[in-house]
Amino acid sequence: MDYESIKLAIDKKIAIVIINRPESLNALNAQVFTDLEKVFDFLESEKSINCVIITGSGEKSFVAGADIKEFSAFKEEQAVEMAKRGHSVFQRIENLNKPVIAAINGFALGGGLELALSCHIRYASNNAKLGLPEVTLGLIPGYGGTQRLPKLVGKGIANEMIFSAKMISAEKAKSIGLVNEVFSSAELLAKTQQLAEQIVKNSPQGITKAIKAVNASESEKGMQTEIDAFGELFSQEDFREGVSAFIEKRKPAFN
Repeated sequence: MDYESIKLAIDKKIAIVIINRPESLNALNAQVFTDLEKVFDFLESEKSINCVIITGSGEKSFVAGADIKEFSAFKEEQAVEMAKRGHSVFQRIENLNKPVIAAINGFALGGGLELALSCHIRYASNNAKLGLPEVTLGLIPGYGGTQRLPKLVGKGIANEMIFSAKMISAEKAKSIGLVNEVFSSAELLAKTQQLAEQIVKNSPQGITKAIKAVNASESEKGMQTEIDAFGELFSQEDFREGVSAFIEKRKPAFN
């Protein structure tokens, strides 16, 4: 499948999605959203892929925000539709049936940080700068940033980042729980792949249910979602293989 603004590489059970607009620091535009919809349609249905890494091309930028030139003349109705589309795509990533890891290799600003927030895990390079600068344009984060950031770092820190529009370093992002780990630019992708390789050794069925349960943790039905998922897994092949491998003192071979 061809994508205009994305490169897709597949290595064994791991897919690497690269936002490929280096001339604009990988800024999000309508074409990027179209390609993200296409690629995540494919990734959701492709059973040979058990983990996804998303990153930006080059070493300067993960995604440096939305393409302002594209929406500078929008009216209210167009802006609402743009926000709805961003929400739809990022919710698709957040609810994907396999883990998505953001390898933040530089600027992750505005919509770029919101993209990273929709991923399940975030690794960053030590030159990464993260922030939500929308209020400097007279806007607010419109792709889920006001909702996901407080859940990760707390309401006070989220308010500080959004109201001040300041960029923070990768190390600061790690200290507040916004990213999991920080590596050198040269190490970032390899370290992210190592994590993905560890993940794909485990039960795909278990991980899919875990994603669903964790994503429900903020809702009133979170506990019941966990209970139901736990019970449902007892009828799955991965559970039988995992228990058999444990009893037989061997490594499980999940299909």
